[in-house]
Amino acid sequence: MVQFSFDNSFINQLPGYHEVSLRPRQTHGVCWSKIFPTPVSKPTLLAFSSEVANLLNLSDEDVHSEEFLEAFSGNSLLPGMESYATCYGGHQFGSWAGQLGDGRAIGLGEVINSAGERWELQLKGAGPTPYSRRGDGRAVLRSSLREFLCSEAMHHLGIPTTRALSLITTGEPVIRDMLYDGNSKAEPGAVICRVAPSFTRFGHFEIYAARGEYDLLQQLVNFTISRDFPNITGSQTEILANWFREVCERSARLVVEWLRVGFVHGVLNTDNMSILGLTIDFGPYGWMDNFDPNWTPNTTDAEFHRYCLGKQPKVVRWNLERLAEALARVAPSKSILEDGLVHFDETLQNTITTMLSAKFGFLKWQDEDVDLVNLVFELMTKAEVDMTEFFRRLADIKQHSPNLEILRSAFYQPDIYESHRAFFGNWLQRYSTRLSMQEDTDGSRRLRMNLVNPRFVLRNYLAQQAIDAATLGDTSVIEKLMEAARNPYSDNHSSDLIAKRPEWAINKPGCSMLSCSS
Repeated sequence: MVQFSFDNSFINQLPGYHEVSLRPRQTHGVCWSKIFPTPVSKPTLLAFSSEVANLLNLSDEDVHSEEFLEAFSGNSLLPGMESYATCYGGHQFGSWAGQLGDGRAIGLGEVINSAGERWELQLKGAGPTPYSRRGDGRAVLRSSLREFLCSEAMHHLGIPTTRALSLITTGEPVIRDMLYDGNSKAEPGAVICRVAPSFTRFGHFEIYAARGEYDLLQQLVNFTISRDFPNITGSQTEILANWFREVCERSARLVVEWLRVGFVHGVLNTDNMSILGLTIDFGPYGWMDNFDPNWTPNTTDAEFHRYCLGKQPKVVRWNLERLAEALARVAPSKSILEDGLVHFDETLQNTITTMLSAKFGFLKWQDEDVDLVNLVFELMTKAEVDMTEFFRRLADIKQHSPNLEILRSAFYQPDIYESHRAFFGNWLQRYSTRLSMQEDTDGSRRLRMNLVNPRFVLRNYLAQQAIDAATLGDTSVIEKLMEAARNPYSDNHSSDLIAKRPEWAINKPGCSMLSCSS
């Protein structure tokens, strides 16, 4: 029997609407609304994460039980589960969007596992809520599978993230316009169970500041600090200052981790920013293939590139500024929030140089490294060099006898490699000279670099192959990708899992650009 120990503090300690209603509406004066998932006709367990199951003290037998299937498809609630949707707002693409809320997400409560850890459970795609606006609250298989895979891939890369317990198909079609081009069609529906210590977003605080509900804002701040940041103590002013400072630091470290592996979130609105500094809401994300700081995987962002790879640090800071504006309504002094933003800047700079040192194999960052690093990034952009392949091959360079041919496999076009040989050759000589300035061996440097430069990343075309196969009932690709994701820094991967983006994937929907449609 599937059993959990629930401590549903969010709905027990914060005000909410207890009357169940699916009617879309503005929910003033509350943090959540009672809602029940909408049952589905033919749920089937497509995939699950054994690691997340272990976190929740679930056995393999539990996960494959009918009881589990019914609960995590939204057909029933287990003892102790209390389902609800939360209210939040947000800035989307730079503009205030007003009330948003959990339009496709339904919380199931907070589980306390045997280690005393708190894990919130949340279904995505389980039906409408008061925050669904004109939506149906459902999700399609392609987006649900992408989130399931990416959540676990990010975790094993060592990047803070929400997790994914299960992926269940519903047996019911969902109508979506994938590219927003007027060609809606029926797609397989699915429900994913997300897991995180907290799903609280910047937008949860913004909505109450925007509405002038300052008492509720203060209540949410106090609750969040008490539950999710118990290490923070002191006077009221010190607590708020240190909390915001920590939120800023976590956010800075998170965005640097994205840069480290070439991950682009794709839609960094304030409602997609976790107060815990977790990667949250896997929509039109992507791992960069050929290096391009201006690349975005989001079709909606194709014109302005607001959320492209290179602008992510700037956007995260902008989002923190919006959070600071909201918190200023209850802060004793604005200066404590300004100090937090300064701490973000300092943390970002220090963390970026530390990260770049590790990626390039430097024992310690030197001021002169800026020119060396910027030059090769410029060359990589011009020559369309694959980021993941380049850094794995760079680790194989011999300090005293650098061989440019080692880097050849990182180039997508042989003719571009030939036309850029001289430029990369000159850079490689400079790089070799830089390495010779530190007391290190090639073997030691290679080991260090391969601990931060992944061999396997969840490229968009790989995720799309899993979607295509799963749509036909074949889960073997999901299983292969999950296994590879568990050891992303290992060299022991089959060639089909670490290959650069193939030619056919350049313009294929789902492999190059994606929309927010799900």
